[in-house]
Amino acid sequence: TLEQTLCLLTWVWGRTTAVRPHAVAAVLRNITFTQERYDSFIELQEKLHQNVCRKRTLVAIGTHDLDTISGPFTYTAKPPGDIRFKPLNQAKEYTAQELMSLYKTDSHLRHYLHIIEDEPLYPVIYDSNGIVLSLPPIINGDHSKISLNTKNVFIECTATDLTKAKIVLDMMVTMFCEYCEEPFTKETLSADFINRKVGISESTEQIAQLLTKMCLRSEVMSDGEQIEVEIPPTRSDVIHACDIMEDAAMAYGFNNIPRTTPRTYTVASQLPLNKLSELLRQDLAAAGFTEALTFALCSQEDIADKLLKNISETRACHISNPKTAEFQVARTTLLSGLLKTVAANRKMPLPLRLFEISDVVLKDETKDVGARNNRRLCAVYYNKSPGFEVIHGLMDRVMQLLEVKPGQGNGYHIQAADDSTFFPGRCAEIFARGKSIGRLGVLHPDVINRFELTMPCSALDIDIEPFL
Repeated sequence: TLEQTLCLLTWVWGRTTAVRPHAVAAVLRNITFTQERYDSFIELQEKLHQNVCRKRTLVAIGTHDLDTISGPFTYTAKPPGDIRFKPLNQAKEYTAQELMSLYKTDSHLRHYLHIIEDEPLYPVIYDSNGIVLSLPPIINGDHSKISLNTKNVFIECTATDLTKAKIVLDMMVTMFCEYCEEPFTKETLSADFINRKVGISESTEQIAQLLTKMCLRSEVMSDGEQIEVEIPPTRSDVIHACDIMEDAAMAYGFNNIPRTTPRTYTVASQLPLNKLSELLRQDLAAAGFTEALTFALCSQEDIADKLLKNISETRACHISNPKTAEFQVARTTLLSGLLKTVAANRKMPLPLRLFEISDVVLKDETKDVGARNNRRLCAVYYNKSPGFEVIHGLMDRVMQLLEVKPGQGNGYHIQAADDSTFFPGRCAEIFARGKSIGRLGVLHPDVINRFELTMPCSALDIDIEPFL
């Protein structure tokens, strides 16, 4: 009944990628149309075009009489002046460029012209004889139009979203293959499979009833063990027997599944790093600081130029195909995110006290993936005066909570340091148990300006992993 014809549809990727990069296709064989079925078939396409297809911007559907064309079919893109064919319900041939002018006054098609009108190349589908099947998403060719006498239907969907294209094709095929000579393809699975996975002990007949209750029409097969399940076109989420098993569990009722003792005994506990982070969050909030949660991805400018650093020194992991300039790299510091949060809340009453305890990502050649997460604590104080003493006091409080006493050796201490992000002479490096764990100080005026701030700001940035 259904033949997936992806192998017969050739993409010319270099050309179609920029306009409509995806195409899927199928064939309905030995279908019988009546006037009512034909009208329903056309109406279904229009309904799908308006909702799932988002007015043809995501997906455009083309249906053709397979007996009037011959595969393999080619999906490519050409300049509008090079595409010439006789469009549906027209008496003569037009170029694609001429069709754009022709349909500007068409009450139906003019709403879709903007999708490709300004593109240098228009998508087009040819058969093996060079006959144009369609100019998606605008119009089909008149040569392959379907009629009441059509017996084999070729369905093609061109799209900007591959998932939506597959869903639309599935709906078209499953809703009309019932009119084919051999309708539907059904899923079969055993009652034992569902009983074992869900943790129940129902009969095959009862499970079939549960699935039918979930709009998955089911029947017990002749062997008494297997269940035949019809998947409706509206259930594009059902791709495996596990999805059917989940529906059976929902119909049975999760609360009705008997509780059992697990076969494997384990003792659960919170990850020590997360437990430490949660404890610190509560006490930092008690100290008068407000917690912020910022994006793990940011722009190169945020972690380099704005902090007066070179991007090559940051050990940043770069995104290979960033969708926006705001998400180019994984953050190497929490400071930039907090400063952007301050900038977005400049109208709030001063002072602004913010903190964040989250992971940063750093390149690490010793790791199998070439990078590692590092849990850090960052806090900023923004006011009319720098407030270095406030940030220093917060650091002392954190060390007190971590039971690290002031002093050399096993204690903690600070010493003067140079860092381009901080004001010269107002930056200190923090040492704990003999290791450098971070820095604190007053931010450089240029850093303040680059984040569109106007008041002084002091900051604390430390690594909390050594305290586990």
